Amino acid sequence: MTKSSKQKWIFPARFRTGAYSWKSSRLACQRLREAVSEIKKVAKKEPDLAAEGSVRLIEKLWPALEHVDSSSGALGSAVNKALYDLIPLIINAPAEANTRDKWLERVWLAMEDDGVDYLGPVGDRWGELCGSLETANQWAEELMPTLKSCWTDPNPGNYFHGATACLSCLLVAGRHQDLLDLLALDRKPFWHYRRYGVEALLAMGKKSEALKYAEASRGLNQPDSVIDQACEEILISSGLHDEAYRHYGLRAAQGNSYVARFRAVAKRYPMMAPADILADLIKTTPGEEGKWFATAKDLQLYEFALQLVGQSPCEPKTLTRAARDFLESEPEFALGAAMAALRWLNEGWGYEVTSVDVIDAYDQAMDAATRLNKADDVAERIRQLVEANDNSGAQNAARQLVRQTLQGRVRDYGDDNSPVA
Repeated sequence: MTKSSKQKWIFPARFRTGAYSWKSSRLACQRLREAVSEIKKVAKKEPDLAAEGSVRLIEKLWPALEHVDSSSGALGSAVNKALYDLIPLIINAPAEANTRDKWLERVWLAMEDDGVDYLGPVGDRWGELCGSLETANQWAEELMPTLKSCWTDPNPGNYFHGATACLSCLLVAGRHQDLLDLLALDRKPFWHYRRYGVEALLAMGKKSEALKYAEASRGLNQPDSVIDQACEEILISSGLHDEAYRHYGLRAAQGNSYVARFRAVAKRYPMMAPADILADLIKTTPGEEGKWFATAKDLQLYEFALQLVGQSPCEPKTLTRAARDFLESEPEFALGAAMAALRWLNEGWGYEVTSVDVIDAYDQAMDAATRLNKADDVAERIRQLVEANDNSGAQNAARQLVRQTLQGRVRDYGDDNSPVA
């Protein structure tokens, strides 16, 4: 009895053909995560067995997920994440050649049956999955005629699901010039294919040509940020850090927040002063200076952070939180942040704003003002802020919220000491 037959996998029963209905995207994503965890747990002791499990799950993906609504993108992302974890398990498994050949045949059949190209990432690394130069070369020879026919057909629109598999095999097999000649047949530059040409040129030691090749891949619907990253990496690997930063570093910066973008650039260019990186990044987002407030704060550039938030809006909750966090250590900064929060709340900025947010910003401002012996002055500034006239609809509604919320709190520190009417 083989090890594979001894292993009692849980996931196959959850990935039967048609197992998930149209509205089962969330459940399918959860089951995918569970299946990958199960396989990775086995990989710690039995890498070959984990690779077999990975192949088995890949075979079952499309039949099980065929009817699921994937329009939100969540399922596609979950599949990509699963393949990102599974593919290395197959590549690194110390399997015999016959076993690996059987895996490749099974996965190839799954790719042919895949109705929405869920398994595209598998083809992208097909050369590595082959496990040897000889196998990669055999697959390249088998796939090249079909791909050549597809790309030379006078009728546009032909598609071959094994395009990247063929290119990957040529790259792994070291057939770099064949790879470049094949790519030259493609009438339109498509980065998803041409990136293999960049890798081929780099493997040939032609970094300058690789950079030009990547730049020539730009065009309609091509991922400029990804191309920027590739070009940046080529220059950095050549020791040309200044040129890489100047031409690509800022554009290639990726992150789900402004702080993350800054950290990505700072990590790649540790020789640059953080303040200079921040200043350069701010120039790339004119009119959004306030959104770099948190980054400047993290760099302890407190005065600069307040200048930024004075130029354009920032989420008021972010400002109020900063005021609270720095009340003890930097009361001047805390006061400025709280006042900025009130200003942008008063002008209609903020996500799902309630009276609690207004009171919180006001309390932080007055706490900081008290510490600085500026309570009267700050109270007067807040009174003037909420009493300012504005006729625009959105801002007027926001001003009414701020005014009504602070009524009874903000007082006129003049002669009569009366509350705001």
